[in-house]
Amino acid sequence: MEKQTGRGKFALVTGAGSGIGRATALGLAGAGYRLALVGRRAEALQETAELIERAHGLGLSLVQVCDVSLAAEVAQLFERIAREFGRLDLLFNNAGLAAPAIPIDELSFEQWQAVINVNLSGSFLCAQAAFKLMKTQTPRGGRIINNGSISAHAPRPNSAPYTASKHAITGLTKSLSLDGRAFDIACGQLDLGNALTEMAQPMTRGVRQANGEIAVEATMDLAHAVSAVLYMASLPLSANVQTMTVMATTMPFVGRG
Repeated sequence: MEKQTGRGKFALVTGAGSGIGRATALGLAGAGYRLALVGRRAEALQETAELIERAHGLGLSLVQVCDVSLAAEVAQLFERIAREFGRLDLLFNNAGLAAPAIPIDELSFEQWQAVINVNLSGSFLCAQAAFKLMKTQTPRGGRIINNGSISAHAPRPNSAPYTASKHAITGLTKSLSLDGRAFDIACGQLDLGNALTEMAQPMTRGVRQANGEIAVEATMDLAHAVSAVLYMASLPLSANVQTMTVMATTMPFVGRG
């Protein structure tokens, strides 16, 4: 990316060890951001850091293993960000988890809770800590981008935990957007459809549809998801993308099946 929209700015990417998180971290580094890479797997985070170093020659400010569903670990993370960055300009709430695609009566409460803890509570905890820092830093304010999903609007079969968590993210995004106005904190949501990550690989082989059939679905290059985040991040705090949907054009989202 030629335009250095993030030069001198600081960003936190959760779930940065793979997929959308890793690709977005690379994109933000290319735009000039200094980064905090966060996830649960140290080796995967280090691989992301090395990819950024090779691609952009940037020294990362920090790489930290953190389970975003645990309040104590999130608090430690943001204490380190405040200490080493001094501020936070962008939070990409990306860390996510899905449960097995099994009938709801076969789903354990532990499987349900694990998804809610990471997808919803993790996003809340990181946003809460970001608010505390963004409200008091100078210059004041910042941006939060929540990674939602088109599942919030049209669920897949046997996806109750994931769909419920992403539907809740939409409510969280709107509340954060409203509550952040007085403090120059902008919050928006990105709803992606079939960006070709490891998680989306089954789409290329065939997945269950609403009518019970198994069908291959169209996917899109991960670069389009990254471009969407970079666009949202590039806006001045006086402008905001409240919700953006980016999807594979012919995937089964719009229409009746």
